[in-house]
Amino acid sequence: MTNPESEPFTYTITFSLMDEQGRAMSTVEETVASVGAGKTVRRTLDHGGYPADGALDAGRVRILDVARVPSDEAPAPAGTCPASGLRLTADQGDAAMGLRVVGLHLENCGDRTYSLEGYPVLQLLDAEHQPVDGIEILRGTEGIPMAGGDGEAPRPVTLRPGEAAVSGLAWRNTTEFGEAVTVPYVRVRAEAGSDPVTVAPHLDLGTTGELGVRAWRKDESGAGAGRPDA
Repeated sequence: MTNPESEPFTYTITFSLMDEQGRAMSTVEETVASVGAGKTVRRTLDHGGYPADGALDAGRVRILDVARVPSDEAPAPAGTCPASGLRLTADQGDAAMGLRVVGLHLENCGDRTYSLEGYPVLQLLDAEHQPVDGIEILRGTEGIPMAGGDGEAPRPVTLRPGEAAVSGLAWRNTTEFGEAVTVPYVRVRAEAGSDPVTVAPHLDLGTTGELGVRAWRKDESGAGAGRPDA
């Protein structure tokens, strides 16, 4: 992986592993962190034990996607904790009947209590990490068909060490009149003034021109995996 940029970037590459007939059998995601400006990093692909005989050559590997974000804005890997004490990540999302939903997760991996209220602050970015204009960011998901409204106003959220909050992005992949818009990257701040984290949810917004964002709420599922000792 060669970084042609003038600052360190973190790359996430998605590979497809093929069988002898060229059929896709599995996918593997590899993250190469903090590749310096103008530097090249070489690494052996860990194919996770597939195929069973270990016979995997370059002809049976396809690159499906390469996501890149400035290293100082990359999501912190599991088991690490940023200096802020907050680990912000996005999940793989869900898609059904044209509705897309991606969860945002904020883990207090530090040693002090953290409080927030309201919505994540978003900036939509194109493939070159430039701002994308013309998309309305809606507070709440009531305006997104089939997304299900939030049902209540934002409330204060207090996170003790090891606790987490969840938010989410929701949109419709609908294409009618006009030019379809795809947004590969979103710069997210937990709240105004927080350190930014850039995630790569690949928003296929179609021609809707709208993206809904849910308010932060306490994650009651038992978070804590983002703490260094988890």
